[in-house]
Amino acid sequence: MNQLKTASLSATSTLYPVLLTISLVHLLNDSIQSVIPAIFPIIQQTLHLTYFELGCIAFANNFVASIMQPVIGWYTDSKPLPYLLPIGMAFTLAGMLGLAFSFSLGLIILSVTLVGIGSAVFHPEASRVVVMAAGQRRGLSQSIFQVGGNAGQSLAPIMTILIFVPLGQFGAIWFTVIAAIAIILLMYIASWYRQQLLVYEFPVRKERTVTATNKSRNKKVGFALFLIVFLVFVRAFYGAGITNFYAFYLIENYGLSIKDAQFYVFLYLVAAAVGILSGGPLSDRFGKKNVILYSMIASAPLSIILPHVSLAWTYPLLLLNGFVVVSSFSVTLVYALELIPGKVGMISGMVFGLSFGMAAVGAIALGGLADVMGLKFIMVLCGFLPALGILTVFLPSEKQIKEWNAENA
Repeated sequence: MNQLKTASLSATSTLYPVLLTISLVHLLNDSIQSVIPAIFPIIQQTLHLTYFELGCIAFANNFVASIMQPVIGWYTDSKPLPYLLPIGMAFTLAGMLGLAFSFSLGLIILSVTLVGIGSAVFHPEASRVVVMAAGQRRGLSQSIFQVGGNAGQSLAPIMTILIFVPLGQFGAIWFTVIAAIAIILLMYIASWYRQQLLVYEFPVRKERTVTATNKSRNKKVGFALFLIVFLVFVRAFYGAGITNFYAFYLIENYGLSIKDAQFYVFLYLVAAAVGILSGGPLSDRFGKKNVILYSMIASAPLSIILPHVSLAWTYPLLLLNGFVVVSSFSVTLVYALELIPGKVGMISGMVFGLSFGMAAVGAIALGGLADVMGLKFIMVLCGFLPALGILTVFLPSEKQIKEWNAENA
């Protein structure tokens, strides 16, 4: 931990001890977040919940986090608050404590809302830490950070098998220990973060006289940001279908047990974590726009045929699709940060916060459709979502973005 306190920041050096530590905390944070879908099969049976009610629980967690993320990011862009990181994790700890003892739908929603608040605080400020520690390896650094989150998410099926099947809902109490460990690590990160604020300067977009050229450029930037948020929403919507409902689909259509169905979801999430780690370095070499485009287009045929294949084929398809579709996850954020430099907290909160908020609405919609139309219908519907990645062709090139930023320097 001394390395975190003594590391000196430069414009070119990549501070791997900081990146690995914040990635580890991301793993712990998102492993706690993944408790919520992991516990769905248990509370559905014990509380006799409908798919729509399960969607409401997912909505409460994700929507609160998504609404607060850009607001917190916007505020801390002008006034960074390093020690907000451990404070946010304290909300997560309280949420896990509440979840272990909640035996009504209302109390469960309240508990997951507290967990959502903790996530909303963590992601914008953690993204700022990653930017400060990245040096010139921004794609790789975001991949290191994001792979921690995806690794944490991939633990959800294993937690169902090892914790919630034998222990039931009360097994959530063990995650208060994980939250406490994360708080300790974040105290060290916050100390490093506070010291680096004395020497680090984020790029600032200077105010200029408004001209017709500026107006035209600003419209193009606004459209590009809207498109980025939409593409992240599409990817998140598809991910919500897999992580929240695919296990139920396997149970219903293939006769699998809860335990066996969770292994398939685990496979998808592990492949996604590997894909994220690969996407950053690929974008540093081949360009961010290219990685975003090809990751979604290549996954489209895989996701379309997934609901129609035999059980034996679901393993390789989930493995390949998880790797491909999520490989541009961290790349998308780096692209957005270059599109609008100097607004790390707000942009990271907007790109991931608001888009996942829309995906939370999607979780309710998917749950309602599953109750009415059946699980296979929503799996088939979700399969066509990655094809919308073709819209990436309308994003400005990275060369164009550099020219815009040079004009604004």
